[in-house]
Amino acid sequence: MVLTPLPDSRTEPDGSAVIRVLSYNVRSMHDDTAALARVIRACAPDLVLVQEAPRFFRWRKAAARLARSSDLVVLSGGATAAGPLLLCSLRASVESTEDVLLPLTPGLHRRGFATAVVRIGGARLGVLSCHLSLQREERLAQAELLLERLSSMGVQHAVAGGDLNDVPTGKAFQHLAGHLQDCRAVAPWGGELTFTPGDPRKRIDAVFATPGIEVLGCGVPAGLPGVSEEDLRAATDHLPVLAALRVPAAR
Repeated sequence: MVLTPLPDSRTEPDGSAVIRVLSYNVRSMHDDTAALARVIRACAPDLVLVQEAPRFFRWRKAAARLARSSDLVVLSGGATAAGPLLLCSLRASVESTEDVLLPLTPGLHRRGFATAVVRIGGARLGVLSCHLSLQREERLAQAELLLERLSSMGVQHAVAGGDLNDVPTGKAFQHLAGHLQDCRAVAPWGGELTFTPGDPRKRIDAVFATPGIEVLGCGVPAGLPGVSEEDLRAATDHLPVLAALRVPAAR
């Protein structure tokens, strides 16, 4: 199956930016990193919201290697955000970055957000990558912290995404979707389910956008030219989510 093409990245005459945002759990790059890079390159993203980036020995070199092989650069995150990482194309001009560690629940995995404010074309955009808790109550609390973080970034428009460890009927997912646009629900494109690649049965990975951003299409890019089923299965244990968005020019 060949997908209907998503819009290419571009800057509109009014300064608004059409961008591609990819969210991808890469399982610490323990799988086929060549396949992973091929998938990312084929999606031609302006921004990549990575989860489970390498966090231990020589993690910065691993992040740089992923960026370089994907024709991107490291924006922020990694071990300093407990796993979330942001990559971007040279189209993005970086205004600020900040890695945020979330409150630690004893006995549970440390979580964090990788965040940045970027300018693309005439648009100014907040960006956040997350990997929420496996534990239901902590996950819901982290979803609220995500919303608070977006509100504190001083931007009119923002995009957030990641591995939510929750399905659309779950409390944390619904809490986010109640305040942000669930891009897949707004403009379905491509595949829906993200976990696991061999036999996907759940949608636990998502891209969200603040009101005012136009969602042009969002989903799993299986069937996108250059994205093979073999690479999707070999790259990691999640399927990626690709969104095309039109971000208005900054006032």
